[in-house]
Amino acid sequence: MELRVLRYFLTVAREGSITAAANFLHVTQPTLSRQLKELEEELGKKLFIRKSHHIDLTEEGMILRKRAEEIMNMVIKVEEEFHSMEETIGGDVYIGGGETEAMKLIAQTIKSLQIKYPAIRYHIHSGNSDDVTEQLDKGLLDFGILIQPADLSKYNYINIPAKDVWGVVMRKDSPLAVKESIQKSDLIGVPLLLSRQAIKTGLSRNEFSEWFGQDYDKLNTMTTYNLVYNAAILVEEGIGYAVTLDKIANTSSDSNLCFRPLEPRLESGLNIVWKKHQVFSKAANIFFEEIKETFSKCKSDE
Repeated sequence: MELRVLRYFLTVAREGSITAAANFLHVTQPTLSRQLKELEEELGKKLFIRKSHHIDLTEEGMILRKRAEEIMNMVIKVEEEFHSMEETIGGDVYIGGGETEAMKLIAQTIKSLQIKYPAIRYHIHSGNSDDVTEQLDKGLLDFGILIQPADLSKYNYINIPAKDVWGVVMRKDSPLAVKESIQKSDLIGVPLLLSRQAIKTGLSRNEFSEWFGQDYDKLNTMTTYNLVYNAAILVEEGIGYAVTLDKIANTSSDSNLCFRPLEPRLESGLNIVWKKHQVFSKAANIFFEEIKETFSKCKSDE
């Protein structure tokens, strides 16, 4: 299977038309059709449903599209790493993480490196822990930021000198907004939006469910979410209260939302992780050394 053919396939999948894809690729339609037919024969699966004016992907075609995109992203990453092996230190650093206050430390590190190494570029992938570890395992990220508890057995890691505080995001006109902190009894009976980190599945417990205790199953969970941006929109529309980490939703003075911490206080630690036996590019290694220095300064200031 050639990379050129994968590019052809992805272009057709994106354009939804052999004609449009051929024009974009500057190849003839018969040539493109033949390449796609040979690809289907090579894989032994039908990839397209051909209709009068457009084509759709079969289930197998959708699977190939996802894998092909991953392959092409990896190719781009390798090319960028080798292009960075020049006298001027540059390149790309790929970092994944959820919505956490720890990203401020990452931002501070990037800012300090901008002056010394202006040719280094940074790519931030936002997602929950499952998204981040999946991208790490595929080699598409250099580093990931995980909220504890997390399975760190496959990774090397450093503890981040910061903790996220659990609390509730709500409208400022909500009945609970008059309180300085939120207790367990306040959450019984009210409509809740729970993040992935707060959901108990089967026998799997987490920090929030442990904090809440035996009455966890009495919670009125209206909605679940991965990232808090969309949850904040639902809260603003009056859907309910979002249990989340720190003030990561927009709760500024001009916002309609506010954040109240849980009482007793509940905190989660954080780790920056990378694959075991990872071979860093020059740019990633420079970032790694700088992040260690940033964390060391934070610890000494405590």
